[in-house]
Amino acid sequence: PEGAPMTGRAVTSDERLRPDCSRCAALCCVAFAFERSADFALEKAAGEPCPNLDACGGCRIYVRRLDLGFGGCVQHDCHGAGQRVVQETFGGRSWLAEPDLLGPMSSAFATMWEVHKLLALLAAARRLPLPPEAAAEIGRFETRLEAVAADAAEPAARGRVEMLSGEIAAFLPSLRAHLGR
Repeated sequence: PEGAPMTGRAVTSDERLRPDCSRCAALCCVAFAFERSADFALEKAAGEPCPNLDACGGCRIYVRRLDLGFGGCVQHDCHGAGQRVVQETFGGRSWLAEPDLLGPMSSAFATMWEVHKLLALLAAARRLPLPPEAAAEIGRFETRLEAVAADAAEPAARGRVEMLSGEIAAFLPSLRAHLGR
């Protein structure tokens, strides 16, 4: 199935939200800006490859990131958005082999990352003891987020995910009433 790992077995929603850097193209190291801080030892503009990337998209300082002032990299979790952009949105193509894809992939990744953060929140909410109507509402949000994910490379997708983010932020507090039951 689409999005299945190379083993060919079906992917659960929780598995889909786990990053797999081996199926990505270092998109988190390109798409996001870094501000020199306790979390990043350098400043980098969004859409610019991190200077610590090698020509193949690997991190030259990976095992020493924390020691060298890149705790933000250690803490980052794309929730599987990176590999989804590379494998699904761009069909396995990469900016590393096709530099013209750098901008479109960075933009799609930023959108997909927002989608996957929201999907991760909904997956956590789904583990609560919820009544059927709340679980159904989560399912509706997931369906709408998946539609945005399918269009992540389109500029309008960003606005759609922002709108959904607001709706989900308004919905999640309603689940408190079901805690402790």
